[in-house]
Amino acid sequence: MTKTNPPMESQLARRLARGEFAITAEVTPPVSGSAQTLLGKAMPLKGVVDAVNVTDGASARVHMSSVASAAILAANGIEPVVQFTCRDRNRIALMSDLLGTAALGIHNLLLLGGDDPTQGDQPDAKPVFDLSSVELIELAATMSTEGVLPSSKKAASGDIKPGTRAIDTPPRFFVGAADMPTTEATDQWRGALRAKIDAGARFVQTQVCYDLNVIRQYAALLEAEGFADKLSVLVSNGPLASARSAIWMRENLWGVIIPDSVVERLEGASDQKAEGVRICAEQIQAMSEINAIDGVHMIAPTNTGNIPEAVAAASFGNRRT
Repeated sequence: MTKTNPPMESQLARRLARGEFAITAEVTPPVSGSAQTLLGKAMPLKGVVDAVNVTDGASARVHMSSVASAAILAANGIEPVVQFTCRDRNRIALMSDLLGTAALGIHNLLLLGGDDPTQGDQPDAKPVFDLSSVELIELAATMSTEGVLPSSKKAASGDIKPGTRAIDTPPRFFVGAADMPTTEATDQWRGALRAKIDAGARFVQTQVCYDLNVIRQYAALLEAEGFADKLSVLVSNGPLASARSAIWMRENLWGVIIPDSVVERLEGASDQKAEGVRICAEQIQAMSEINAIDGVHMIAPTNTGNIPEAVAAASFGNRRT
């Protein structure tokens, strides 16, 4: 599978394959047994974005299952991106849930390592991490492209010998991974992203970045390293609710890049929430004009309702039709 040959069952994959600017958004499933609570968050995004991510125990805290949440969204006309982390399940459970995801008609995956459970609301939970994120990416890609489950068994000698099991109806996954915008092609960044691509990742959603200079340098590195030809890149952004919120994100969320100029602009605004929408619209419009940036991933945990306004205020030229 290459960047230009994604599973076309996915609306997100189709848009990216056409070279159009994609927009995804993210919702954290609620601590609720009600589908309506989830839909209250997600329905305002219907028809505005191409797909909606549902997180998997974000910040190592208990929420509604990401697979169940994705099924609810799909049943209500919203294409989901279901997130899986390696933190909570061994490979048997992960493969089972991946098969269940495919059976629900869900194709988009974002595969992650997961947060340390000691930092969440169940600090006594046992971390699993049976697979790394790269191994999980390879597993999902193998299930999709080869139609098999990798397995292993002990030989009489005690050695572990690899094998496979055929999947009756193989899934058609569009596999995504995470990345962080950078201005320097370090060996660590280059090696990590190459490993994800080689494992089968065909798109990435990055950590949140509001520094357009960083994004432009990052895009140049993606092209120089040949990564831009192999996967689609969506940079995370979103309407900031206030300067206080921006500062909290910058200081407490790993990898978030928010320059002082953005914080100062919010601080000087008479209506900080409206200014956050304007900043977001300007930034996603600017990103739509940068080569090697294929879309934007909208994250606004406390401000999801303003995502449609920010998208409507942006102009994309001929990159969204």
